[in-house]
Formats: sequence, C-alpha cells, structure tokens
Amino acid sequence: MPTIKSSAELRNNYNEISTFCHNYSEPVFITKNGKGDLAVMSIEAYEELTSRFELYGLLKEGLDDVASGSTKPFSEAMNEIRSRRKR
Repeated sequence: MPTIKSSAELRNNYNEISTFCHNYSEPVFITKNGKGDLAVMSIEAYEELTSRFELYGLLKEGLDDVASGSTKPFSEAMNEIRSRRKR
C-alpha cells in the first residue's frame, strides 16, 4: 500500500518523511489540494531506480540486435578482440 501524505504534512513533518524514505527505500506520494502532485524518495532509491532503467535499456538494445540479426557468434567476436590485442 503506497504511503500518501499531503503537501502540508511534507512541510510540517519533513524529517519524519525523510526518515521513512531512507528506512523503507520506497517513495512517499505527496498530494496538493487532494490530488497527486509529487513522489518523494531517497537519493539511494532514486539512483537504484535509474540504474535499473539504464540496464533495461541496454538489455533491450541487445535483444533488438539479436532480433535484427546484428550480432556475431561469440567465437568470432573473441577472435577479433584477440587480433586487436596482438597489434
């Protein structure tokens, strides 16, 4: 169940909300005039989330390369790498 707080609670209880975000590594949703406005999370949780998005993007690129046939067999790629190192 998501944690939802009002903007007034954020203003009045910042330290409590900050502690919650750090202890539970999940966002707190902030409402303004009864409607969703912001998601607040710790820097660590944010960095983990963005790292996952980056990884998913790289995996998708790889899967797209496989689907389009833009790949080489492992042995061929390794032979190319070894030949470059010998130069």
